[in-house]
Amino acid sequence: VQLVESGGGSVQPGGSLKLSCSVSGLDGLEFSRNCVGWFRQAPGKEREGVAGVYIGSGIGSGSTYVADSVKGRFTVSQDPVRNTLYLQMNSLKPEDGAMYYCAAGPRGGWALCSAAGFKSAGFPYWGQGTQVTVS
Repeated sequence: VQLVESGGGSVQPGGSLKLSCSVSGLDGLEFSRNCVGWFRQAPGKEREGVAGVYIGSGIGSGSTYVADSVKGRFTVSQDPVRNTLYLQMNSLKPEDGAMYYCAAGPRGGWALCSAAGFKSAGFPYWGQGTQVTVS
């Protein structure tokens, strides 16, 4: 499984950025309960969940999770044809500045993509991160 983020950068408060994550290796029945999403970590702070999409089959397929801290400003989406996950970030604030990571939890099911389940411990696969600076 490989995840590669892009799209980070430096932006002024109130600006927008769109992050992309190219995902590969999640094919097959053994990976049919995929939750993919975004986390962020600022210096000196714990890694926190930002948003996720359940792309597995069955109940909950297509459902999304967005953290309260970014709700109404950030939107998570995925393009199944391009195997790419996106995070559209609008009205950025200085406190949104962090390293943003793409992560995949292939066996977590839709519960992993819920508000109660969206924890970094449930995601075994991670990208290298892309830096977002808001100042």
